[in-house]
Amino acid sequence: MALTEKQYEDIRRELDECKNPLFFFDDDPDGLSAFLLLYRYKKEGHGVVVKTHPKLDIRSIQKVHEYGPDKIFVLDVALVEQEFIDNTKTPVIWVDHHGPYERRNVKYYNPRIAKKEDNVPTTCMCYNVVKQDLWIAMVGCTADYYMPDFFSEFRKEYPDLIGDEKNVDDIYFNTKLGELIKAFSFILKGKTSDVVKYIKTLTRIESPYEILNQETARGKFIFKKYEKVNKMYENLLEEAEKKAGREKFLVFTYQDDKTSFTGDLANELLHKHPEKIIIVGRRKDEDVRMSIRSKKILLQEALEKSLAGLDGYGGGHETACGANVKERDFNEFVSRMKVHLKP
Repeated sequence: MALTEKQYEDIRRELDECKNPLFFFDDDPDGLSAFLLLYRYKKEGHGVVVKTHPKLDIRSIQKVHEYGPDKIFVLDVALVEQEFIDNTKTPVIWVDHHGPYERRNVKYYNPRIAKKEDNVPTTCMCYNVVKQDLWIAMVGCTADYYMPDFFSEFRKEYPDLIGDEKNVDDIYFNTKLGELIKAFSFILKGKTSDVVKYIKTLTRIESPYEILNQETARGKFIFKKYEKVNKMYENLLEEAEKKAGREKFLVFTYQDDKTSFTGDLANELLHKHPEKIIIVGRRKDEDVRMSIRSKKILLQEALEKSLAGLDGYGGGHETACGANVKERDFNEFVSRMKVHLKP
């Protein structure tokens, strides 16, 4: 369950007692699903994707001024700067599963505060708050490789979306539910103005079949975006696959100013090559922005050591991290990772 029943009740009360909430959420299927669950329950407020940087800082205050919320919910955002909290002049409720961090004047709900290993997705916590939209909850949880306690309930209600698969990894990549995960991920790609339209459409979708079977104009709108982006993605995946050799590391980089597929590619490459450590980087503006994955090998300590002295940053979970270094330092970074993760 991750949080206590009282904590879920507290979050629900915070939702019920506000009139114009502002939701900041991470730009991945877990963050998006968490937002959809709370927004579809409340049916009020506005959502803002935290896209450019993996943290909420003073730069986002502009959105607070723009919407004038009476409450701010921060969902699945790894880092919220104290400066942001101090300057909002609005109550902040932060629901997340990274860190944890010490912050003042914020209501912080994070299962890792009580138990460091408790890595329950934000989506799962939000579902326990609202108890509706089971299919959206399952999309967000599976996208974060988490098998929730409502899995059997989901299987009963949507048996065709997961077939006979029982393993999270196989559900992610071999089922209709996995297709929905990609659709959720792919609508977050591209221009912010377009992303807003797709998210707005998702807030009105009534069933997963609207999208998968293109049963309505709304569903077709989402599915067409998925198909278009998927073509680009499949081409990159095919290219990345060629980098798989005997070595323990699979390293793939590509040049793209507009679309980030690093997380999606890293996840699928790990599924296909579970014995390897995956580093996928996107070269943009003299930087390489990376997603790093492994099945069981803990990455965080090696990542920290490999970044020491370089112009870059990184962090994340035990077996799934993100990092950013200057392109000139990329080869050095990879060499260090290989040294620090040597068996």
